[in-house]
Amino acid sequence: MIYSYKLKKIMEEGGGGEERRMKMKAMVAIDESEGSFYALKWALDNFFIDNNNNNEEGSIMVYLVNVQPKFQQHIYPVGVAGAAFYPATAVMESVRKAQEESSAAILSKASKMCKDKLVKAESIILKGDPREMICQAAEQMNVNLLVIGSRGLGTIKRAFLGSVSDYCAHHVKIPIVIVKPPPEDQTKKQH
Repeated sequence: MIYSYKLKKIMEEGGGGEERRMKMKAMVAIDESEGSFYALKWALDNFFIDNNNNNEEGSIMVYLVNVQPKFQQHIYPVGVAGAAFYPATAVMESVRKAQEESSAAILSKASKMCKDKLVKAESIILKGDPREMICQAAEQMNVNLLVIGSRGLGTIKRAFLGSVSDYCAHHVKIPIVIVKPPPEDQTKKQH
């Protein structure tokens, strides 16, 4: 496979030439998009398994990171006098619970993909701006590699909407692999 990547490092110890395998720690950013699951699948198929589909126990650790945006409590003016209205605590709790359930479902699906490929994975849920949180977590956890999917936005859309992958590529201080979405089916283009 052209993208195959051996995840071992040979270390010489005192002239003995003993071979030891380095534990690879990688972080994969996961959200609800098909692009992030495609990036995980691509990484599992091309980086985290050797050509014989053997993953020596403990040689690879994948951290699956999902970032929930912070829930912003806004004040809504109502009435002529401009009285302030705050969303009810029950509404805020409902939104938080829905976010947690969504993250749990996303990470469960990603964990199963790793388990199916015999790759050890740990799930992490963070809160905040996904761009900043992914970069901070990658550096704080001392991972060797960050894998992130790309939505395939054009230059103009990326400039206006912002791109998590573009931000991470410019701000994270470790190697990063940005996995572009697969080419669309020719049948989809024709319809």
